[in-house]
Amino acid sequence: MTDRLLEVKSINTYYGEFQALFNVSLHVDKGEIVALLGGNGAGKTTTLLTISGLLKPRSGQILWRGNDITDIPAFRRVEMGLSHVPEGRGIFPKLTVYENLRVAATTKRAKEVFNDSLDMVYSMFPILKARKKQLAGTLSGGEQQMLAIARALIQRPLLLMMDEPSLGLAPKLAREVIFMVPKLRDELGVTVLLVEQNVALSLKVADRAYVMETGRIVLEGRSSELERDPRIKTAYLGL
Repeated sequence: MTDRLLEVKSINTYYGEFQALFNVSLHVDKGEIVALLGGNGAGKTTTLLTISGLLKPRSGQILWRGNDITDIPAFRRVEMGLSHVPEGRGIFPKLTVYENLRVAATTKRAKEVFNDSLDMVYSMFPILKARKKQLAGTLSGGEQQMLAIARALIQRPLLLMMDEPSLGLAPKLAREVIFMVPKLRDELGVTVLLVEQNVALSLKVADRAYVMETGRIVLEGRSSELERDPRIKTAYLGL
């Protein structure tokens, strides 16, 4: 029996009268890295926003550890162990690195173990410790992405959702950030749902993947299988 953390069942999400997601279903089991792939406008970010509670689906269900959380507000989902690193990082540029980490400890548990969590993220990202008194807005793009991930880790999530962590980064830095994902799982025990446009890199770190087009899941499977799939090779890998 698998330890299923998240199950999304046939969600349909709208922006006003515009339907953005069509019967999207996916699941993430404890200890997995699952990638959600696709081009711009495919519905990846909307899927994460719906899972995190920032958007409400018009129909369908979101189950967390077997319990229906479809109507539970976003802040409660964070308390349950579901954290979201948003596209564009979402840091506070006029606060220091330390202050950004401090304000991320919003839940009772995060506040109780904040000092331990701080040691943990400084160990994972030594550059943040060196820059702890620096304003976040003056960090490089890669350092800001590390801070965004560290802020989510301060919440002590069971599942970390990462939205386009390589966006806007130079290719070398993008590789470093994406290859950090297995380290989060292996060293910190965090399960990861990764949204990425960089399909080739994502398939190298993920156990399984779903491919989205125009608000629908069109392919799913083990990463090793999808890497060999001719549709993926043609559409995303340029082969």
